[in-house]
Amino acid sequence: MTDISKQDRVLIFDTTLRDGEQSPGATMTLSEKIEIASMLDEMGVDIIEAGFPIASEGDFEAVTEIAKAAPNAVICGLARAKDADIDRCWEAVKNCARPRIHTFIGTSPLHRDIPGLTKDEMADVIHTSVTRARNLCDNVQWSPMDATRTEADYLCRTVEIAIKAGATTINIPDTVGYTAPRESAEIIRMLIDRVPGADEVIFATHCHNDLGMATANSLAAVEAGARQIECTINGLGERAGNTALEEVVMAMKVRNDIMPYRTDIDTTKIMAISRKVATVSGFAVQYNKAIVGKNAFAHESGIHQDGMLKNAENFEIMRPEDIGLSETNLVMGKHSGRAALRSKLENLGYDLGDNQLKDVFVRFKALADRKKEIYDEDLIALMSDSNAQAEDDHIKVKFLRVVCGTQAPQSAELTLGVGGVDQQITASGDGPVDATFNAIKELVPHTASLQLYQVHAVTEGTDAQATVSVRMEEDGKIVTGQSADTDTVVASAKAYVNALNKLMVKRLRTAPPEESKSA
Repeated sequence: MTDISKQDRVLIFDTTLRDGEQSPGATMTLSEKIEIASMLDEMGVDIIEAGFPIASEGDFEAVTEIAKAAPNAVICGLARAKDADIDRCWEAVKNCARPRIHTFIGTSPLHRDIPGLTKDEMADVIHTSVTRARNLCDNVQWSPMDATRTEADYLCRTVEIAIKAGATTINIPDTVGYTAPRESAEIIRMLIDRVPGADEVIFATHCHNDLGMATANSLAAVEAGARQIECTINGLGERAGNTALEEVVMAMKVRNDIMPYRTDIDTTKIMAISRKVATVSGFAVQYNKAIVGKNAFAHESGIHQDGMLKNAENFEIMRPEDIGLSETNLVMGKHSGRAALRSKLENLGYDLGDNQLKDVFVRFKALADRKKEIYDEDLIALMSDSNAQAEDDHIKVKFLRVVCGTQAPQSAELTLGVGGVDQQITASGDGPVDATFNAIKELVPHTASLQLYQVHAVTEGTDAQATVSVRMEEDGKIVTGQSADTDTVVASAKAYVNALNKLMVKRLRTAPPEESKSA
Protein backbone atom coordinates (compact mmCIF):
# COMPACT_ATOMS: atom_id res chain seq x y z
CA MET A 1 0.00 0.00 0.00
CA THR A 2 1.21 3.49 -0.83
CA ASP A 3 2.34 5.62 2.08
CA ILE A 4 -0.51 8.14 2.01
CA SER A 5 0.91 9.98 5.06
CA LYS A 6 3.41 11.62 2.69
CA GLN A 7 0.68 12.70 0.27
CA ASP A 8 -1.62 15.70 0.40
CA ARG A 9 -4.88 13.78 -0.13
CA VAL A 10 -7.13 13.56 2.96
CA LEU A 11 -9.98 11.05 2.96
CA ILE A 12 -13.31 12.21 4.38
CA PHE A 13 -15.12 9.56 6.43
CA ASP A 14 -18.66 10.66 7.27
CA THR A 15 -20.41 9.08 10.24
CA THR A 16 -23.57 11.22 10.33
CA LEU A 17 -25.72 8.13 9.84
CA ARG A 18 -24.02 6.23 12.68
CA ASP A 19 -22.37 8.43 15.30
CA GLY A 20 -24.50 11.43 14.34
CA GLU A 21 -27.73 9.48 14.77
CA GLN A 22 -26.61 8.42 18.25
CA SER A 23 -27.23 12.01 19.33
CA PRO A 24 -30.30 11.82 21.60
CA GLY A 25 -33.40 12.60 19.55
CA ALA A 26 -31.73 12.42 16.13
CA THR A 27 -33.65 9.40 14.85
CA MET A 28 -33.79 9.05 11.05
CA THR A 29 -36.07 6.89 8.93
CA LEU A 30 -34.76 4.46 6.33
CA SER A 31 -35.74 6.72 3.43
CA GLU A 32 -34.09 9.71 5.11
CA LYS A 33 -30.86 7.76 5.64
CA ILE A 34 -30.81 6.63 2.01
CA GLU A 35 -31.37 10.20 0.83
CA ILE A 36 -28.58 11.57 3.03
CA ALA A 37 -26.23 8.79 1.93
CA SER A 38 -26.95 9.66 -1.70
CA MET A 39 -26.15 13.32 -1.04
CA LEU A 40 -22.92 12.38 0.75
CA ASP A 41 -21.95 10.15 -2.16
CA GLU A 42 -22.67 12.88 -4.71
CA MET A 43 -20.66 15.51 -2.82
CA GLY A 44 -17.55 13.31 -2.86
CA VAL A 45 -17.39 11.75 0.62
CA ASP A 46 -14.87 8.90 0.47
CA ILE A 47 -16.28 6.62 3.17
CA ILE A 48 -19.84 6.60 4.52
CA GLU A 49 -20.36 4.85 7.86
CA ALA A 50 -23.95 3.83 7.27
CA GLY A 51 -24.79 2.39 10.67
CA PHE A 52 -24.31 -0.35 13.25
CA PRO A 53 -25.79 -3.50 11.67
CA ILE A 54 -25.96 -5.64 14.83
CA ALA A 55 -27.78 -2.92 16.80
CA SER A 56 -31.21 -3.52 15.29
CA GLU A 57 -33.06 -4.77 12.25
CA GLY A 58 -33.57 -1.13 11.28
CA ASP A 59 -29.84 -0.42 11.30
CA PHE A 60 -29.09 -3.64 9.39
CA GLU A 61 -31.65 -2.75 6.72
CA ALA A 62 -30.33 0.81 6.42
CA VAL A 63 -26.70 -0.30 5.95
CA THR A 64 -27.77 -3.01 3.49
CA GLU A 65 -29.84 -0.65 1.33
CA ILE A 66 -27.21 2.10 1.37
CA ALA A 67 -24.54 -0.45 0.41
CA LYS A 68 -26.59 -1.36 -2.65
CA ALA A 69 -27.40 2.22 -3.63
CA ALA A 70 -24.14 4.21 -3.27
CA PRO A 71 -22.11 3.96 -6.50
CA ASN A 72 -18.95 5.81 -5.48
CA ALA A 73 -18.18 5.84 -1.76
CA VAL A 74 -16.85 3.05 0.39
CA ILE A 75 -19.76 1.88 2.58
CA CYS A 76 -18.78 0.98 6.09
CA GLY A 77 -20.56 -0.73 8.96
CA LEU A 78 -19.55 -0.70 12.62
CA ALA A 79 -18.92 -3.85 14.66
CA ARG A 80 -17.72 -4.60 18.16
CA ALA A 81 -14.90 -7.09 18.60
CA LYS A 82 -17.38 -9.97 18.56
CA ASP A 83 -17.92 -12.66 15.95
CA ALA A 84 -21.66 -12.00 15.69
CA ASP A 85 -21.11 -8.26 15.18
CA ILE A 86 -18.47 -8.76 12.50
CA ASP A 87 -20.47 -11.38 10.63
CA ARG A 88 -23.62 -9.25 10.72
CA CYS A 89 -21.66 -6.23 9.51
CA TRP A 90 -20.30 -8.18 6.56
CA GLU A 91 -23.79 -9.39 5.65
CA ALA A 92 -24.90 -5.75 5.51
CA VAL A 93 -22.02 -4.32 3.45
CA LYS A 94 -21.00 -7.23 1.24
CA ASN A 95 -23.14 -6.15 -1.72
CA CYS A 96 -21.41 -2.79 -1.91
CA ALA A 97 -18.92 -2.21 -4.71
CA ARG A 98 -16.41 -1.06 -2.07
CA PRO A 99 -17.30 -2.50 1.38
CA ARG A 100 -15.51 -1.88 4.68
CA ILE A 101 -15.81 -3.44 8.12
CA HIS A 102 -15.02 -1.11 11.04
CA THR A 103 -14.40 -3.00 14.27
CA PHE A 104 -13.40 -1.56 17.62
CA ILE A 105 -12.72 -2.19 21.28
CA GLY A 106 -12.03 0.17 24.19
CA THR A 107 -8.33 0.12 25.09
CA SER A 108 -7.97 2.73 27.86
CA PRO A 109 -7.75 1.57 31.51
CA LEU A 110 -11.35 2.69 32.06
CA HIS A 111 -12.63 0.85 29.02
CA ARG A 112 -10.61 -2.31 29.68
CA ASP A 113 -12.47 -2.54 32.98
CA ILE A 114 -15.87 -2.71 31.23
CA PRO A 115 -15.38 -6.28 29.90
CA GLY A 116 -12.88 -7.02 32.67
CA LEU A 117 -10.02 -7.94 30.35
CA THR A 118 -6.31 -7.86 31.10
CA LYS A 119 -3.99 -6.24 28.59
CA ASP A 120 -2.94 -9.64 27.25
CA GLU A 121 -6.53 -10.87 27.01
CA MET A 122 -7.54 -7.75 25.13
CA ALA A 123 -4.58 -8.15 22.79
CA ASP A 124 -5.84 -11.64 21.90
CA VAL A 125 -9.36 -10.30 21.28
CA ILE A 126 -7.98 -7.62 18.96
CA HIS A 127 -5.98 -10.15 16.95
CA THR A 128 -8.90 -12.56 16.67
CA SER A 129 -11.52 -9.95 15.74
CA VAL A 130 -9.43 -8.10 13.15
CA THR A 131 -8.35 -11.40 11.61
CA ARG A 132 -11.98 -12.50 11.32
CA ALA A 133 -12.94 -9.19 9.69
CA ARG A 134 -10.03 -9.36 7.24
CA ASN A 135 -10.93 -12.92 6.23
CA LEU A 136 -14.32 -11.56 5.18
CA CYS A 137 -13.32 -8.20 3.70
CA ASP A 138 -10.07 -6.79 2.37
CA ASN A 139 -10.90 -3.29 3.66
CA VAL A 140 -10.82 -3.34 7.46
CA GLN A 141 -10.71 -0.39 9.83
CA TRP A 142 -9.81 -0.85 13.47
CA SER A 143 -10.35 1.61 16.33
CA PRO A 144 -8.97 1.56 19.88
CA MET A 145 -11.88 3.34 21.57
CA ASP A 146 -10.78 6.06 24.01
CA ALA A 147 -7.35 5.94 22.38
CA THR A 148 -6.33 9.36 23.67
CA ARG A 149 -6.57 8.11 27.28
CA THR A 150 -4.78 4.83 26.54
CA GLU A 151 -1.21 4.34 27.80
CA ALA A 152 1.23 5.15 24.99
CA ASP A 153 3.08 1.82 25.08
CA TYR A 154 -0.12 -0.21 25.13
CA LEU A 155 -1.66 1.87 22.34
CA CYS A 156 1.40 1.15 20.19
CA ARG A 157 1.15 -2.54 21.04
CA THR A 158 -2.52 -2.83 20.10
CA VAL A 159 -2.09 -0.87 16.86
CA GLU A 160 0.77 -3.17 15.86
CA ILE A 161 -1.42 -6.23 16.55
CA ALA A 162 -4.25 -4.81 14.45
CA ILE A 163 -1.93 -4.03 11.53
CA LYS A 164 -0.40 -7.51 11.61
CA ALA A 165 -3.90 -9.02 11.71
CA GLY A 166 -4.81 -7.22 8.51
CA ALA A 167 -6.28 -3.81 9.36
CA THR A 168 -5.82 -1.36 6.49
CA THR A 169 -6.98 1.75 8.35
CA ILE A 170 -6.16 2.56 11.96
CA ASN A 171 -8.54 5.10 13.48
CA ILE A 172 -7.56 6.95 16.65
CA PRO A 173 -10.72 8.11 18.47
CA ASP A 174 -10.83 10.92 20.98
CA THR A 175 -14.02 9.31 22.24
CA VAL A 176 -14.81 11.76 25.03
CA GLY A 177 -13.31 14.92 23.53
CA TYR A 178 -10.50 14.90 26.07
CA THR A 179 -7.41 15.76 24.07
CA ALA A 180 -5.93 19.04 22.80
CA PRO A 181 -4.38 19.81 19.37
CA ARG A 182 -0.74 19.40 20.32
CA GLU A 183 -1.48 16.08 22.02
CA SER A 184 -3.60 14.93 19.07
CA ALA A 185 -0.66 15.48 16.75
CA GLU A 186 1.82 13.85 19.13
CA ILE A 187 -0.23 10.64 19.33
CA ILE A 188 -0.40 10.25 15.54
CA ARG A 189 3.27 11.11 15.16
CA MET A 190 4.23 8.60 17.87
CA LEU A 191 2.30 5.77 16.25
CA ILE A 192 3.76 6.44 12.80
CA ASP A 193 7.28 6.56 14.25
CA ARG A 194 7.07 3.62 16.65
CA VAL A 195 4.72 1.00 15.22
CA PRO A 196 6.11 -1.50 12.70
CA GLY A 197 4.06 -1.47 9.51
CA ALA A 198 2.63 2.00 10.19
CA ASP A 199 3.77 3.17 6.77
CA GLU A 200 1.55 0.51 5.15
CA VAL A 201 -1.78 1.73 6.59
CA ILE A 202 -3.86 4.89 6.69
CA PHE A 203 -4.17 6.61 10.05
CA ALA A 204 -7.49 8.29 10.81
CA THR A 205 -8.66 10.73 13.46
CA HIS A 206 -12.09 10.73 15.11
CA CYS A 207 -12.68 13.64 17.47
CA HIS A 208 -15.52 14.76 19.70
CA ASN A 209 -16.19 18.36 20.60
CA ASP A 210 -16.62 18.26 24.39
CA LEU A 211 -13.98 20.95 24.88
CA GLY A 212 -14.73 22.71 21.59
CA MET A 213 -11.53 21.46 19.94
CA ALA A 214 -12.72 18.73 17.56
CA THR A 215 -11.86 20.62 14.38
CA ALA A 216 -8.50 21.79 15.73
CA ASN A 217 -7.65 18.29 16.95
CA SER A 218 -8.54 16.74 13.60
CA LEU A 219 -6.44 19.20 11.62
CA ALA A 220 -3.52 18.79 14.02
CA ALA A 221 -3.68 15.03 13.47
CA VAL A 222 -3.58 15.56 9.71
CA GLU A 223 -0.49 17.74 10.04
CA ALA A 224 1.12 14.89 11.98
CA GLY A 225 0.37 12.33 9.28
CA ALA A 226 -3.26 11.21 9.60
CA ARG A 227 -4.90 11.01 6.19
CA GLN A 228 -8.50 10.31 7.09
CA ILE A 229 -10.81 12.57 9.07
CA GLU A 230 -13.97 11.13 10.63
CA CYS A 231 -16.70 13.73 10.86
CA THR A 232 -20.42 14.49 10.60
CA ILE A 233 -22.57 17.08 8.86
CA ASN A 234 -23.18 20.07 11.17
CA GLY A 235 -21.01 18.36 13.80
CA LEU A 236 -24.01 16.21 14.77
CA GLY A 237 -23.23 13.64 17.43
CA GLU A 238 -23.44 12.58 21.05
CA ARG A 239 -22.99 15.18 23.80
CA ALA A 240 -21.25 18.20 22.20
CA GLY A 241 -21.04 16.45 18.84
CA ASN A 242 -18.36 15.26 16.42
CA THR A 243 -15.90 17.04 14.19
CA ALA A 244 -17.95 19.02 11.65
CA LEU A 245 -17.29 17.97 8.04
CA GLU A 246 -17.90 21.47 6.71
CA GLU A 247 -15.37 22.98 9.13
CA VAL A 248 -12.40 20.73 8.37
CA VAL A 249 -13.06 20.72 4.62
CA MET A 250 -13.37 24.49 4.37
CA ALA A 251 -10.44 25.06 6.73
CA MET A 252 -8.17 23.09 4.40
CA LYS A 253 -9.62 24.88 1.38
CA VAL A 254 -9.37 28.43 2.75
CA ARG A 255 -6.00 27.97 4.51
CA ASN A 256 -4.36 25.76 1.93
CA ASP A 257 -1.30 27.99 2.28
CA ILE A 258 -0.50 26.51 5.70
CA MET A 259 -2.47 23.24 5.37
CA PRO A 260 -1.52 22.01 1.89
CA TYR A 261 -4.00 19.15 1.82
CA ARG A 262 -6.90 18.41 -0.49
CA THR A 263 -10.17 16.50 -0.40
CA ASP A 264 -12.54 15.45 -3.16
CA ILE A 265 -15.51 17.22 -1.53
CA ASP A 266 -17.67 19.39 -3.77
CA THR A 267 -18.04 22.23 -1.29
CA THR A 268 -20.90 23.83 -3.23
CA LYS A 269 -23.13 21.02 -1.93
CA ILE A 270 -22.44 21.78 1.75
CA MET A 271 -25.43 24.03 2.45
CA ALA A 272 -27.92 21.64 0.87
CA ILE A 273 -26.85 18.67 2.97
CA SER A 274 -26.50 20.82 6.09
CA ARG A 275 -30.14 21.83 5.77
CA LYS A 276 -31.23 18.28 5.00
CA VAL A 277 -29.50 16.85 8.08
CA ALA A 278 -30.89 19.64 10.27
CA THR A 279 -34.38 18.86 9.00
CA VAL A 280 -34.40 15.08 9.34
CA SER A 281 -32.53 15.04 12.66
CA GLY A 282 -34.58 17.83 14.22
CA PHE A 283 -31.34 19.54 15.33
CA ALA A 284 -31.37 23.13 14.09
CA VAL A 285 -28.04 24.70 13.18
CA GLN A 286 -27.07 27.43 15.64
CA TYR A 287 -27.05 30.88 14.07
CA ASN A 288 -23.35 31.49 14.74
CA LYS A 289 -22.22 28.03 13.63
CA ALA A 290 -19.07 28.21 11.51
CA ILE A 291 -19.60 27.84 7.74
CA VAL A 292 -23.30 26.87 7.71
CA GLY A 293 -24.86 29.07 10.42
CA LYS A 294 -27.43 31.69 9.43
CA ASN A 295 -25.06 34.47 10.54
CA ALA A 296 -21.90 33.01 8.96
CA PHE A 297 -22.12 35.54 6.10
CA ALA A 298 -24.16 38.24 7.87
CA HIS A 299 -22.67 41.65 8.71
CA GLU A 300 -24.47 44.12 10.97
CA SER A 301 -21.67 46.39 12.20
CA GLY A 302 -21.46 49.66 10.24
CA ILE A 303 -17.71 49.32 9.82
CA HIS A 304 -18.10 45.76 8.53
CA GLN A 305 -20.93 46.71 6.17
CA ASP A 306 -18.91 49.59 4.73
CA GLY A 307 -15.93 47.31 4.25
CA MET A 308 -18.09 44.65 2.58
CA LEU A 309 -19.53 47.17 0.13
CA LYS A 310 -16.03 48.23 -0.88
CA ASN A 311 -14.57 44.72 -1.07
CA ALA A 312 -16.16 41.52 0.24
CA GLU A 313 -12.72 40.13 1.08
CA ASN A 314 -12.37 42.77 3.79
CA PHE A 315 -14.58 40.70 6.08
CA GLU A 316 -15.23 37.39 4.29
CA ILE A 317 -12.53 34.74 4.01
CA MET A 318 -14.65 32.59 1.70
CA ARG A 319 -17.43 33.26 -0.78
CA PRO A 320 -21.00 32.22 0.02
CA GLU A 321 -21.18 30.44 -3.33
CA ASP A 322 -18.22 28.25 -2.29
CA ILE A 323 -20.56 26.38 0.05
CA GLY A 324 -23.63 26.51 -2.14
CA LEU A 325 -25.16 29.84 -1.14
CA SER A 326 -26.07 32.15 -3.99
CA GLU A 327 -28.13 35.30 -4.30
CA THR A 328 -30.98 35.83 -6.74
CA ASN A 329 -33.06 38.83 -7.72
CA LEU A 330 -36.29 36.78 -7.85
CA VAL A 331 -38.85 38.10 -5.37
CA MET A 332 -41.26 35.36 -4.40
CA GLY A 333 -44.96 35.98 -3.79
CA LYS A 334 -48.44 34.71 -4.56
CA HIS A 335 -48.04 35.41 -8.29
CA SER A 336 -44.83 33.39 -8.61
CA GLY A 337 -44.96 30.26 -10.74
CA ARG A 338 -43.43 26.78 -10.56
CA ALA A 339 -40.39 27.71 -12.65
CA ALA A 340 -39.52 30.63 -10.38
CA LEU A 341 -40.01 28.46 -7.28
CA ARG A 342 -37.81 25.69 -8.69
CA SER A 343 -35.08 28.21 -9.59
CA LYS A 344 -35.22 29.83 -6.16
CA LEU A 345 -35.08 26.48 -4.37
CA GLU A 346 -32.15 25.37 -6.52
CA ASN A 347 -30.31 28.55 -5.51
CA LEU A 348 -31.00 27.61 -1.90
CA GLY A 349 -29.55 24.14 -2.46
CA TYR A 350 -32.70 22.06 -2.98
CA ASP A 351 -32.98 19.77 -6.02
CA LEU A 352 -36.62 18.68 -6.35
CA GLY A 353 -38.22 16.11 -8.58
CA ASP A 354 -41.44 17.00 -10.41
CA ASN A 355 -43.74 15.29 -7.90
CA GLN A 356 -42.01 16.86 -4.91
CA LEU A 357 -42.10 20.27 -6.58
CA LYS A 358 -45.83 19.86 -7.16
CA ASP A 359 -46.43 19.21 -3.46
CA VAL A 360 -44.14 22.05 -2.32
CA PHE A 361 -45.77 24.44 -4.80
CA VAL A 362 -49.18 23.81 -3.24
CA ARG A 363 -47.74 24.58 0.21
CA PHE A 364 -45.94 27.63 -1.17
CA LYS A 365 -49.15 29.05 -2.64
CA ALA A 366 -50.96 28.50 0.66
CA LEU A 367 -48.17 30.33 2.47
CA ALA A 368 -48.13 33.14 -0.10
CA ASP A 369 -51.82 33.75 0.52
CA ARG A 370 -50.97 34.48 4.15
CA LYS A 371 -47.72 36.45 3.67
CA LYS A 372 -47.06 39.49 1.52
CA GLU A 373 -43.51 38.45 0.63
CA ILE A 374 -41.77 35.10 0.88
CA TYR A 375 -38.19 35.32 2.15
CA ASP A 376 -35.45 32.72 1.71
CA GLU A 377 -35.89 31.71 5.35
CA ASP A 378 -39.59 31.08 4.68
CA LEU A 379 -38.75 28.71 1.84
CA ILE A 380 -36.17 26.88 3.94
CA ALA A 381 -38.76 26.47 6.70
CA LEU A 382 -41.31 25.34 4.11
CA MET A 383 -38.92 22.68 2.81
CA SER A 384 -38.17 21.53 6.36
CA ASP A 385 -41.88 21.25 7.07
CA SER A 386 -42.51 19.39 3.80
CA ASN A 387 -39.82 16.87 4.66
CA ALA A 388 -41.20 16.46 8.19
CA GLN A 389 -44.72 15.61 6.98
CA ALA A 390 -44.37 12.23 5.27
CA GLU A 391 -47.18 10.68 3.26
CA ASP A 392 -46.93 7.41 5.18
CA ASP A 393 -47.04 9.00 8.66
CA HIS A 394 -49.28 7.05 11.01
CA ILE A 395 -50.62 10.24 12.62
CA LYS A 396 -51.62 13.38 10.71
CA VAL A 397 -53.14 16.70 11.78
CA LYS A 398 -56.38 17.18 9.81
CA PHE A 399 -58.17 20.02 11.62
CA LEU A 400 -57.47 22.30 14.57
CA ARG A 401 -59.44 25.15 16.11
CA VAL A 402 -58.54 26.69 19.46
CA VAL A 403 -60.30 29.02 21.89
CA CYS A 404 -57.94 31.21 23.86
CA GLY A 405 -57.81 34.53 25.68
CA THR A 406 -58.08 35.88 29.18
CA GLN A 407 -61.07 33.75 30.13
CA ALA A 408 -60.21 30.17 31.10
CA PRO A 409 -60.40 27.42 30.22
CA GLN A 410 -58.68 27.48 26.84
CA SER A 411 -59.71 24.63 24.56
CA ALA A 412 -58.70 22.84 21.37
CA GLU A 413 -61.00 21.10 18.90
CA LEU A 414 -58.81 18.61 17.03
CA THR A 415 -59.13 16.04 14.28
CA LEU A 416 -56.28 13.60 13.74
CA GLY A 417 -55.89 10.96 11.08
CA VAL A 418 -54.64 7.90 13.01
CA GLY A 419 -53.79 4.94 10.84
CA GLY A 420 -56.02 6.34 8.10
CA VAL A 421 -59.02 6.83 10.40
CA ASP A 422 -60.13 10.33 11.41
CA GLN A 423 -60.65 10.84 15.13
CA GLN A 424 -62.03 13.98 16.80
CA ILE A 425 -61.88 15.38 20.31
CA THR A 426 -62.10 18.62 22.27
CA ALA A 427 -59.76 19.14 25.20
CA SER A 428 -58.91 21.99 27.54
CA GLY A 429 -55.63 23.16 28.99
CA ASP A 430 -53.56 26.01 30.38
CA GLY A 431 -53.37 27.94 27.11
CA PRO A 432 -54.02 26.91 23.51
CA VAL A 433 -50.81 24.89 23.07
CA ASP A 434 -51.35 22.92 26.28
CA ALA A 435 -54.96 22.25 25.25
CA THR A 436 -53.78 21.07 21.82
CA PHE A 437 -51.17 18.74 23.29
CA ASN A 438 -53.76 17.35 25.73
CA ALA A 439 -56.10 16.67 22.80
CA ILE A 440 -53.38 14.82 20.90
CA LYS A 441 -52.51 12.76 23.96
CA GLU A 442 -56.14 11.71 24.43
CA LEU A 443 -56.41 10.56 20.82
CA VAL A 444 -52.95 8.93 20.81
CA PRO A 445 -52.26 7.77 24.40
CA HIS A 446 -48.58 7.54 25.29
CA THR A 447 -46.23 7.81 28.25
CA ALA A 448 -43.65 10.08 26.64
CA SER A 449 -42.68 13.18 28.59
CA LEU A 450 -42.23 16.59 26.95
CA GLN A 451 -38.63 17.65 27.48
CA LEU A 452 -38.46 20.69 25.21
CA TYR A 453 -40.91 23.05 23.55
CA GLN A 454 -39.29 25.84 21.58
CA VAL A 455 -40.63 28.46 19.17
CA HIS A 456 -38.55 30.53 16.74
CA ALA A 457 -39.82 33.21 14.37
CA VAL A 458 -38.47 32.46 10.89
CA THR A 459 -38.59 36.09 9.75
CA GLU A 460 -39.70 39.43 11.16
CA GLY A 461 -43.25 40.77 11.16
CA THR A 462 -46.63 39.67 12.49
CA ASP A 463 -47.13 37.39 9.48
CA ALA A 464 -43.87 35.54 10.13
CA GLN A 465 -43.79 31.77 10.15
CA ALA A 466 -43.00 30.10 13.44
CA THR A 467 -40.76 27.06 13.57
CA VAL A 468 -41.61 24.87 16.56
CA SER A 469 -39.34 22.17 17.99
CA VAL A 470 -40.63 19.51 20.36
CA ARG A 471 -38.44 16.97 22.16
CA MET A 472 -39.99 13.95 23.88
CA GLU A 473 -38.62 11.04 25.91
CA GLU A 474 -40.10 7.61 26.55
CA ASP A 475 -38.19 4.81 28.29
CA GLY A 476 -34.83 6.25 27.26
CA LYS A 477 -35.92 6.86 23.68
CA ILE A 478 -35.59 10.53 22.73
CA VAL A 479 -37.15 12.04 19.61
CA THR A 480 -37.38 15.55 18.20
CA GLY A 481 -40.21 16.88 16.05
CA GLN A 482 -40.33 20.09 14.04
CA SER A 483 -42.83 22.01 11.98
CA ALA A 484 -43.38 25.52 10.62
CA ASP A 485 -46.53 27.54 10.05
CA THR A 486 -47.73 31.15 10.24
CA ASP A 487 -50.04 29.88 13.00
CA THR A 488 -47.88 29.02 16.01
CA VAL A 489 -50.46 26.65 17.50
CA VAL A 490 -50.81 24.72 14.24
CA ALA A 491 -47.00 24.47 14.01
CA SER A 492 -46.97 23.23 17.61
CA ALA A 493 -49.53 20.52 16.88
CA LYS A 494 -47.67 19.33 13.79
CA ALA A 495 -44.31 19.33 15.62
CA TYR A 496 -45.80 17.27 18.46
CA VAL A 497 -47.32 14.81 16.00
CA ASN A 498 -44.04 14.69 14.05
CA ALA A 499 -42.27 13.66 17.28
CA LEU A 500 -44.89 11.00 17.99
CA ASN A 501 -44.48 9.53 14.51
CA LYS A 502 -40.72 9.32 15.06
CA LEU A 503 -41.30 7.72 18.45
CA MET A 504 -43.48 5.05 16.87
CA VAL A 505 -40.69 4.26 14.40
CA LYS A 506 -38.13 4.14 17.20
CA ARG A 507 -40.27 1.76 19.26
CA LEU A 508 -39.88 -0.78 16.48
CA ARG A 509 -36.13 -0.63 16.71
CA THR A 510 -34.08 -2.38 19.36
CA ALA A 511 -31.78 0.15 21.02
CA PRO A 512 -28.14 -1.01 21.16
CA PRO A 513 -26.61 -1.61 24.61
CA GLU A 514 -24.48 1.16 26.07
CA GLU A 515 -21.27 -0.77 25.51
CA SER A 516 -21.95 -0.82 21.77
CA LYS A 517 -21.69 2.94 21.35
CA SER A 518 -18.27 3.54 19.89
CA ALA A 519 -15.68 6.19 19.33
